[in-house]
Amino acid sequence: MNIPPKSILLTVAFGCLTCCATVFGQINAEVNDRPDPYALNESFFKLPDNRPIGNTAGVAIDKDGVSIWVFDACGGTTCAGSNVDPILKFDANGVLVRSFGAGMILRPHTIHIDPEGNVWVTDREGPDGEDANRDGMGHQVLKFSSEGELLMTLGTAGIAGTGPNEFNSPSAVLVAPNGDIFVADGHGGDSNARIVKFSSGGRFITTWGQRGSAPGEFNTPHGLAMDSQGRLFVADRENGRIQIFDQDGTFLDEWDQYGEPSGVFIDANDTIYVADANSDDPNRESKWSEGVRIGSAKDGVVTAFIEDPDENGSQEGVAVDMNGIVYTSLTRDEALRKYVRN
Repeated sequence: MNIPPKSILLTVAFGCLTCCATVFGQINAEVNDRPDPYALNESFFKLPDNRPIGNTAGVAIDKDGVSIWVFDACGGTTCAGSNVDPILKFDANGVLVRSFGAGMILRPHTIHIDPEGNVWVTDREGPDGEDANRDGMGHQVLKFSSEGELLMTLGTAGIAGTGPNEFNSPSAVLVAPNGDIFVADGHGGDSNARIVKFSSGGRFITTWGQRGSAPGEFNTPHGLAMDSQGRLFVADRENGRIQIFDQDGTFLDEWDQYGEPSGVFIDANDTIYVADANSDDPNRESKWSEGVRIGSAKDGVVTAFIEDPDENGSQEGVAVDMNGIVYTSLTRDEALRKYVRN
């Protein structure tokens, strides 16, 4: 058997690395350069003159497929001491038709509408925050009827922990078609980094994950979505990836082609929409551009990219109605956006 000289092997290896790096660079450029078939509308949402939109990490679509739910920080950056409703419902014309939740939430984060039309929200206040443990609120997930009646709470009010009925800065909540509840528990820093699963009645079932970057570990599990196969997609933001699990917590796959995901939404056709609000941070190095990447939840291929028009963008939440209209929520610019396909 003839073995090639070491110099030839090194040359071939170097050539392969160079080729791979070139291909990777091309793929990266293509993902950041995907077509943008959407037009922006920043004046769609209509509120009373004395009610601005505040810091908003969460946006969701109603059971009717066209109405929009928004979860904002009571017109500012926190709801502490406020008597303003943070949970808002807009009709398909952008008109505010319902609001509730005043005095029940400290630091609004994400919002989710379950298959029955109930409204789920996360109160993300951390243990070291300026409003921590005030008034027996925070570190909870709350379930409301669509009319605003409080139906369930998960977590111990004002207490950060790792127990079966404790959270530490819960970031997102999702209800599966069978009613099981999944909570992405943690928001960086000294908070948790795990997924917690409950029954439809709120009984603790299991939890998985810890801080880290290995498969099944998290660094800010910031968003949740589920595809038609029942796979759970987790926006593992600071690790720059989406992790995919079955509903028992078994790791299935991870994708890094969607940037640094903050929000994730999957429609009935398994089209996935991922909001990246972190990649253009001048204090961090990133190969990605901020915006909303659109692709297939079946194979992960990115097909479109709505680049954030603001160089200091902060689009964290994303939701898509039955007509394909994309809505995003912003945390820094105190705004909401609507994108309509051209």
